[in-house]
Amino acid sequence: METVLYEPVKRFLEQLGYTVKGEVRHCDIVGMREGDHSVVVICELKLTFNLELILQGVDRANIGDEIWLAAQLSTTGRGRESDPRYRNLCRRLGFGLLGVSKSGLIDVIVSPTAPMPRKDTRRRSRLVEEHKRRQGDPVPGGGTRKPIMTAYRQQALGCAAAMAASPQRPRDLKHSFPDAQKILRDNVYGWFQRLERGVYGLTDIGRSALASWSPDLPASLEGEGGTTRPAP
Repeated sequence: METVLYEPVKRFLEQLGYTVKGEVRHCDIVGMREGDHSVVVICELKLTFNLELILQGVDRANIGDEIWLAAQLSTTGRGRESDPRYRNLCRRLGFGLLGVSKSGLIDVIVSPTAPMPRKDTRRRSRLVEEHKRRQGDPVPGGGTRKPIMTAYRQQALGCAAAMAASPQRPRDLKHSFPDAQKILRDNVYGWFQRLERGVYGLTDIGRSALASWSPDLPASLEGEGGTTRPAP
């Protein structure tokens, strides 16, 4: 799976000064500088260099400032990365091209230098907000087989963790989870149930989800809610 490429590419981008998180708004990797969201770096991962990888880059081009495409280097040296037409297409599109060896070494095949298309400000804003809200980096980029630990899911799990021992009132959770009332009321995942007016408890589904997701829950959310407003 593409997740084997995630850590080497993440380290590469971190060395360039970016804070990197995986699977943010359908992008395999998103990087931004701490405290500076004016430059958004997006990297898409594939096991091989192919047309689909370029098409993903094209789709991300209107929300990112710097687009990288990364794939595993061919063991024979005859993969698309050695095709001058493929490299030239990436240059013309302004995409950077990274080759990842079996040992995890990064080869910069093409640098992203060409001007980017016009930005989709709405999609870009959602991407930036999700990156800012998400606690830590709970999801390796490139994976698609399990639900993604979004900022909203993190906040809902924080509420569930706070309610594990006993039912709670939204107002009692509000100091740690400002959107607790909305999360409990909307009950997107079916984890919560209204026991009486203003009092909520966990469903069996909620307890099961809490047990399943707890290893991925940042310590800061285990009874200490975030302060940002999550979005599904």
